[in-house]
Amino acid sequence: MTERYADKQIKLFSLTSNLPIAEKISEATGIPLGKISSRQFSDGEIMINIDETVRGDDIYIIQSTSFPVNDNLWELLIMIDACKRASANSINVVLPYFGYSRQDRIAKSREPITAKLVANMLTKAGIDRVLTLDLHAVQVQGFFDIPVDNLFTIPLFAEHYCKKGLSGDEVVIVSPKNSGIKRARGLAEYLDAPIAIIDYAQDDTEREEGYIIGDVEGKKAIIIDDILNTGKTFAEAAKILERAGATDIYAVASHALLAGGAAEILEAAPIKEILVTDSVKNKNRKPENVTYITASELIAQAIILIHERRPLSPLFSYYKESTK
Repeated sequence: MTERYADKQIKLFSLTSNLPIAEKISEATGIPLGKISSRQFSDGEIMINIDETVRGDDIYIIQSTSFPVNDNLWELLIMIDACKRASANSINVVLPYFGYSRQDRIAKSREPITAKLVANMLTKAGIDRVLTLDLHAVQVQGFFDIPVDNLFTIPLFAEHYCKKGLSGDEVVIVSPKNSGIKRARGLAEYLDAPIAIIDYAQDDTEREEGYIIGDVEGKKAIIIDDILNTGKTFAEAAKILERAGATDIYAVASHALLAGGAAEILEAAPIKEILVTDSVKNKNRKPENVTYITASELIAQAIILIHERRPLSPLFSYYKESTK
């Protein structure tokens, strides 16, 4: 058990979306979770009570805005208001998964930019800072007029794969779509491996028509994406890689939403292991080929550094330094 953090002016609170990661963050920081009660009335309205004083404290609220997204978002907004009215010194929101981040631009006429709307709502509610994990698009940071710290999970994944011996020229990092090239290159840099890209003859509604840019024949392939939702992207990419001669196929994603029948789709795909973080607590059945690693220690370190007004830059390079 981690020794209790000495500064008594910092408090952690967990809302209901992902209590397991909040408990791990609490253990890693040595800061006990604050006492609150959250419940829904019969008509769906949310009621929150903070069962201890927060006057003058620096508050960190842990909440993933995953399914049910709108309930979790509203619970967060209500908790922010409660802390503000209770005279908290600062209100910091920890979002292991930031829902609505995929709606970051207008793709078709008359569409909203919902990520910006959510940023406005959180800011207007009275928060001072956001700490999040692997935003779908890093430009979402610019939607806020307050500090936003976006932590990266790639070093955690790289450490896992290096321990398994998956590095070097015998491995290829695969982006399952053009938009993920930067993410694939980031992991490839850690593993000293080349990259490949799966492109499509038509719009990605025709996944079977995919072709590979790069060499995967005879290599172990690691498919990388940020969000694992239905599992279709990984499943189709794995089939394309198998046809192209990849020997073993792995996959990795930051956030495992695992919607609907994702478990069945992923178990049927030729993927040996799918590595994900615990940023989302999922009530759906988990595929047998999914392995979870925790992001709690990374988030815990960030919370302490922020509270002590120290730079977060060591968190972006610690893995490389540890392997020198």
